Amino acid sequence: MNKDQAAFIKALQSYEDSERAIHSLRYFRTGPGEYGEGDKFWGLTVPVQRSLSREFYRKLSLADLHQLLKHEVHEVRLCTVMMLVLKYQNANSVEIRAQVVEVFMDSMIYINNWDLVDTCAHLILGDWLLERDWRVLKDLAQKDHLWTQRISVISTFAFIRKGIYQPSLEIADILLNHKHDLIHKAVGWMLREIGNKDHQIEYDFLLPRYKSMPRTMLRYAIEKFDEPVRQAFLKGTV
Repeated sequence: MNKDQAAFIKALQSYEDSERAIHSLRYFRTGPGEYGEGDKFWGLTVPVQRSLSREFYRKLSLADLHQLLKHEVHEVRLCTVMMLVLKYQNANSVEIRAQVVEVFMDSMIYINNWDLVDTCAHLILGDWLLERDWRVLKDLAQKDHLWTQRISVISTFAFIRKGIYQPSLEIADILLNHKHDLIHKAVGWMLREIGNKDHQIEYDFLLPRYKSMPRTMLRYAIEKFDEPVRQAFLKGTV
């Protein structure tokens, strides 16, 4: 660990809160067999991490961030993905953005909880693919790895914001029968975001699928529907 990395770690750890850390262990399901098994926490708040990410992202190189993403402490990894986003958004060339994406792709195994994924996937990989072949997301969706699959879903948020829905819909079809509720929630969330922009597209997608999709996915997807329509979907009477 070089001096810049050490200064960053010292700054983070100065905000350590053991009581909050205990709560985080439960909240992020770190027990045996749970999705966050073995993760460690210092108990930092998200606003503190956002502030520190803005303070340090220019001081730390991409090589530093690549290394920090492997850190055992959750908040170090979360703050690091925040800095990756800032590096990407403030890059002054396509080459630098490509380097950020390369670090992201090489580090996906360490972007290993829903808050880490949701903080960066659409803002880095999703944005990068807007003008490229987005079908790499379909490849990620078909991997047998929970967080890689969630990355594939959340990355499509960048497309939804541009009014492009095909990536989200195709990946939703791939993951329609997934067993984990974190994928159900992610897919349902993206379908809801589509509906916020174009209700009919979401409705038409759901109609032939809603009876077989996981209940949590459906509930997330129809959250903003008018109540009579929402109830009809829940009761299977559409």
